[in-house]
Amino acid sequence: MGDYYWNSKIDYLSKTRSLYYNDDYLEFLVKCVWKITSPVRIIDFGCGYGYLGTKFLPLIPEGSTYTGVDAGNKLIDHAKELFAGTPFKTEFILGDVQKMSFEQKYDIVVCHAFLLHVENPKETLQKMLSCLVDQGRIICFEPHWISAMANYYLDGYNSSDVVQLGFLQELFERDSKRSGKDGNIGIKLPVYLSQLGVKQIECRVSDKVNFLDPYSEHGKQDALFNSLKEDGFGAEPGAEERFIANLVNRGATCEEALKEYRLELFLSNIFQNDVFLTYAANMKITTGVIYQNKRGQPEQSG
Repeated sequence: MGDYYWNSKIDYLSKTRSLYYNDDYLEFLVKCVWKITSPVRIIDFGCGYGYLGTKFLPLIPEGSTYTGVDAGNKLIDHAKELFAGTPFKTEFILGDVQKMSFEQKYDIVVCHAFLLHVENPKETLQKMLSCLVDQGRIICFEPHWISAMANYYLDGYNSSDVVQLGFLQELFERDSKRSGKDGNIGIKLPVYLSQLGVKQIECRVSDKVNFLDPYSEHGKQDALFNSLKEDGFGAEPGAEERFIANLVNRGATCEEALKEYRLELFLSNIFQNDVFLTYAANMKITTGVIYQNKRGQPEQSG
């Protein structure tokens, strides 16, 4: 697993997670919405470096446990280092969750920006649900890319000057049909969970609006600017020929690809750390509860 793609993305993951949520909103969800008031056993599918563990464990009752599973050995090693010396009960397992079987049952199964990278999200959701005890809860933090792309405002420019919403929506849809991987899966999860027998389904939107403010503290401005660039906004598009070939391979026409290249090159030139920008990632947070029949299978509607 030494060549696993996400092993080389620890820095990216660390820098970009802060763009999605305010800590007080996550605390509100845990304590007031999901009402986690007694110790729970949590398993995190595609845990990365344990980001959700760093957020959940300080908020949930003492005695809770957190198990993270990921296919990246460097990610797992980083997670173990991150939690070493903390009072939290954690376990990190190296493995591909889609090929693993889980005998232990958990009270809560979670994932963060994981399902968009799998080719068979419904099958993966079914495996996640199979890890739960009766009346266990699933919580999925997943993106809706096209709504995220619509949630940028760069002062001095029309939104259409920096983002081709129509083209990108079609491109994302073509990608999903071709590969099975769906960057817009966040908005679809309530439907998928209902079809799998989950009850009490709710879907929320992440609360954070990032504000790049030239009048703010210099260090804070630089940190946010770097996080936004790391997340892809205003990034250099690279060589024109390669960029266009990649989009054509994804189903774009040469004309569409060239227009997108010129737009992204333009954006990379104008996006500097002295501009005003607001951005909301608009992550979808979907949850539900599983009720099992006597055979340990989800009860179906009807």
